[in-house]
Amino acid sequence: MFLSVFDVFKIGVGPSSSHTMGPMTAANRFLDLILSNDWPRPTSGAQVASMKVSLHGSLAHTGIGHGTGRAVILGLMGEQPDSVDPDVMDGIIDQVERSGRITPPGHPSYAFQPRNDLIFDKKQPLPGHANGMSFSAYDNDGRMLIKRIYYSVGGGFVVTDTELEQMRAKKKTPSDSLKVPYPFASAKQMLDMAARSGLSIAQMKRANEETQRSREELDAGLDRIWEAMRSCIERGLKVDGIMPGGLNVRRRARAIHDKLQEEWRSNRINPLLANDWLSVYAMAVNEENAAGGRVVTAPTNGAAGVIPATIRYYEHFHDDWDQNGIRDYLLTAGAVGGIIKHNASISGAEVGCQGEVGSAAAMAAAGLAAVMGGTPEQIENAAEIALEHHLGMSCDPVAGLVQVPCIERNALGAVKAVTAASLAIKGDGKHFVPLDACIETMRQTGNDMSEKYKETSTGGLAVNVVEC
Repeated sequence: MFLSVFDVFKIGVGPSSSHTMGPMTAANRFLDLILSNDWPRPTSGAQVASMKVSLHGSLAHTGIGHGTGRAVILGLMGEQPDSVDPDVMDGIIDQVERSGRITPPGHPSYAFQPRNDLIFDKKQPLPGHANGMSFSAYDNDGRMLIKRIYYSVGGGFVVTDTELEQMRAKKKTPSDSLKVPYPFASAKQMLDMAARSGLSIAQMKRANEETQRSREELDAGLDRIWEAMRSCIERGLKVDGIMPGGLNVRRRARAIHDKLQEEWRSNRINPLLANDWLSVYAMAVNEENAAGGRVVTAPTNGAAGVIPATIRYYEHFHDDWDQNGIRDYLLTAGAVGGIIKHNASISGAEVGCQGEVGSAAAMAAAGLAAVMGGTPEQIENAAEIALEHHLGMSCDPVAGLVQVPCIERNALGAVKAVTAASLAIKGDGKHFVPLDACIETMRQTGNDMSEKYKETSTGGLAVNVVEC
């Protein structure tokens, strides 16, 4: 099993990888399909004249708060998550709403009136996944020419219904479609390969990645990921005001950062100093995410603050940090994230927030343990400790916005990650619960969890805060 570090960490825009980046990507895939010959034409010369999109399940229930409709429109205009300019998005949306047409590059103009052709269908979920969407294209006579169902399965990943079935089938049998030297699909396999090879987890992950790209390309890509994360932290620490969405939640990272800077300069003793810095770094990222800014899936947008916060903590509090350490951190975290995604889920709509912030904390703990000199066994232990103490966590965003409790939840996830790494480094790597057992427990817990607590905003804080 091989999942690239660049599939785990993807540069995009907020507020949600599954509800914003995924639908935007799905829209781009549908545009590509229209230009291809991979669909039967009922008559010679049949041409697409208009489109409709329907959103289902969690995408329908919380799509407005997550900006899903906006993401679909942007995607149909040819914008992509990693390159769209957040400053021009409002203008693009306004243009489509006023004209009733979409004009993606390389395509003719298509009729698309968002208030009629973009449907939030809360009654009819699609069978494959909670984040389902249907794209349809019609000719001038209103005949349907193409229909495709896509699922946004977390972290910005998008698959068709057919691809989803194939993915689930492959999990039951080893896949050898891509040859890599260390194809670990579980934590046990990862540790066994590390023991046999004498390599670290980061070195094995690097060897796998370098079958796809050169060492220079890999390092440049990892540096680009960290630079995007760092820039997100810096923006979040400089901006204040009210976040969009109607909850009137105020940004807090800048004010907290200013107080911490004052403490730092005054040399006042603060026994919680490291936790405070961790928290403000994570909050800065997730406030940027909530405002629709540029973020990196880590492994999702809703959990985007945990890993950048712990890397910045590594820079801030570890005198021996260097760029190679950050690369090893990302490679190690990516290896653990790939195992979690392969054997369970990173989607809040599938398993709750244990799959988002819980996975991010496990990845962050593993990465930090690695750069602190941990053995593969200690790294696996760190990931297990962090994930175990997120088991059962629901995803219940108030008003469907990635704000409450998501922003603070990232701060606490970062604190747990650092604590887990510290505990593991002080041990010998031997522990009672294997990471694989913890991942399987998360999967089972997610399957048993009520849909009310899986990103639908129909239970938990999402209803009780409003009622209060």
